[in-house]
Amino acid sequence: MKVVILAGGMGTRLAEYTKTIPKPMVKLNGKPIIYYIMKHYANYGYKEFFLALGYKGGIIKKYFNKEKKNLSWKINLIDTGLNTMTGGRLKKLKKYLGKETFLMTYGDGVSKVNLDELVKFHKKNKKALVTMTAVRPPARFGSIKINKNKVKIFREKSRIDEGWINGGFFVINPKFLNYIDKSSTYLEKAPLEKVAKKNELYAFKYEGFWQCMDTKRDKDNLEDLFKKKKIKF
Repeated sequence: MKVVILAGGMGTRLAEYTKTIPKPMVKLNGKPIIYYIMKHYANYGYKEFFLALGYKGGIIKKYFNKEKKNLSWKINLIDTGLNTMTGGRLKKLKKYLGKETFLMTYGDGVSKVNLDELVKFHKKNKKALVTMTAVRPPARFGSIKINKNKVKIFREKSRIDEGWINGGFFVINPKFLNYIDKSSTYLEKAPLEKVAKKNELYAFKYEGFWQCMDTKRDKDNLEDLFKKKKIKF
């Protein structure tokens, strides 16, 4: 299965670093966070990557063009536009993804989610057009309402809090791309909301390690975990 990583956002809430580099290139224990995300997928045998680039994408290209000789991964670096939103970035990869189910996540969150179990869960639920990994972080995030593993309500950045939120690490049927209209479409709004209403958005509940890097506090916390070897990839 192919792996898409959305790596084009401006990361404005981590401006201490993103004034000069894109968020996926912010380092943890000497390596950019996107490296650890990709290594997690590679550990499960998923080694064909499509990175949707935007803000300061040249820095990501330079890094991986240099590192390719040290990695046994197939890395496709695709420009998807500076001001393109998350849904639009995914849509622009349609011609590369073909008709097979693929994996997708964001370029600023690490997890130890069992990808084999995630994929198995998606395949088991025949009606699932999209499966997202649902996690339990602090309540400052938006949330999803789950009933028997089906997402009944999806509200990104809302005040609804039932403990579960969108943690990325998706499994996606390419037919889902038809729900994305244009470059300015946010993946987390109309596309996923529509699929949820049709009972085709499923949640793989995961309570293990997951951490996004949204702020400097998040970055410092992750750095501490890596340095103390409390988390390894």
